[in-house]
Amino acid sequence: MSTTSEVDSVVTAAASAARWAEDLPRDDRAALLEAMADELEADGDAIVELADRETSLGEKRLRGELTRTAYQLRLFGETVREGGYLEAVVDHAGDTPMGPRPDLRRMLVPLGPVAVFGASNFPLAFSVPGGDTAAALAAGCPVVVKAHPAHPETSQRCFDALSRAAQAKGAPSGLLGLVFGQQAGVDLITHPAIKAAAFTGSPAGGRALGELAANRPEPIPFYGELGSINPVVVTAAAAAERSEQLASGLAGSALQGAGQFCTKPGLVFLPDSEAGQRIADGMAEVFRTRPEQTMLTPGIREAFERRADELATQGVAEVVHEAGGRLFSVSAKEFTEPMADECFGPATVLVRYTGEDDLDAALAKVPGSLTATVHKGQSDDVTELVRTLRSRSGRVLFDGYPTGVAVSWAQNHGGPWPSTTSALHTSVGMTSVRRFLRPVTWQDAPEAVLPPELLDEPADRFRVPRRVDGRWQARG
Repeated sequence: MSTTSEVDSVVTAAASAARWAEDLPRDDRAALLEAMADELEADGDAIVELADRETSLGEKRLRGELTRTAYQLRLFGETVREGGYLEAVVDHAGDTPMGPRPDLRRMLVPLGPVAVFGASNFPLAFSVPGGDTAAALAAGCPVVVKAHPAHPETSQRCFDALSRAAQAKGAPSGLLGLVFGQQAGVDLITHPAIKAAAFTGSPAGGRALGELAANRPEPIPFYGELGSINPVVVTAAAAAERSEQLASGLAGSALQGAGQFCTKPGLVFLPDSEAGQRIADGMAEVFRTRPEQTMLTPGIREAFERRADELATQGVAEVVHEAGGRLFSVSAKEFTEPMADECFGPATVLVRYTGEDDLDAALAKVPGSLTATVHKGQSDDVTELVRTLRSRSGRVLFDGYPTGVAVSWAQNHGGPWPSTTSALHTSVGMTSVRRFLRPVTWQDAPEAVLPPELLDEPADRFRVPRRVDGRWQARG
């Protein structure tokens, strides 16, 4: 476990590296991210072996996660080189209907050292080398990661790979830091040199860290992904058209990775009809026959069992109670808000509705989620349903399954409370870099103090997409 003194030393080194990170030219920053991807892949066999030993997620899943992690780093490298993420704007001095306007130039700059809290369920993609770390480094921020106790050796091995790449590119040692232990997390988020924090984990942990971040003498942004119920609505027409396919797909999504995905479908709204019952029966058969999967930690397994048992006491009928998963069912009229609390693990609640009014009343009790899904029939008009689901989620899926979050520019992995602390940002995709940047405007500034991206005629390596005097320029 890292002592308070050790955390202070790591964060102090990060603060010392902040100027270097901010001033590093974008091409060099991109090359640094790409070198980190290379190092992770070069040490991939050892990393995957360690991660499997600590998490039991399996080599196939972890190989895919390693590929995703390296791809993510390289895609952030492309983002940095292109430069549009800086949101650069130049408004030259001139006359306006309000009178003379000064010369104004604006772009985003790094916040400073960032604290990242690794997640339990993704030891690579959402941990030490994961999206939060990649986004913060892309923004020009040093990063200190608090390793998750579920996979400490994997965390150290990944950190060593990233550090080798950073050292080879001439980075100061403080660009990356790693600490261990619960108290270290408290010391990290309350350290005055930390300027933002990102977290993926339980609502209880996120609330506690969020309060620490807000109650500091200098409060900092806290970006927490705290949990999600991810409602799925199956229309009557969809159930009639493809009940067997939906049963298999929904059950597979709910049980994938022992139900330990933040996008697991925790609530499935089914029509109270013969077709809806066929889906319920098909899902139940999959739940009954699925072999038991090892969960990430004994604590997560215990929390899952407690929450599943609690559902049974809330008036939800348990359809399947097997080692491989637990399936529950309740009518929409009897559905209550407490039933919509997340059960992290291989469990799902089926909610049977009899019509649109019944469905709308039940959906009104569902909290904010990362995702919402609608399975519709060929002739369904789901306009109003989508409006409802959009108000409660950050990503709306059609005829698909939410367990899968592509890394792309258009991705949004965030949603209304309590799924995240801020629905304004995503933690996956290239726009996640925005969390670790802030806008600064230079007014009537001499050229010598302007960032090179804001000069009237920037050198080719500093040209970025920008808006000049109100007009968009693809490469300013």
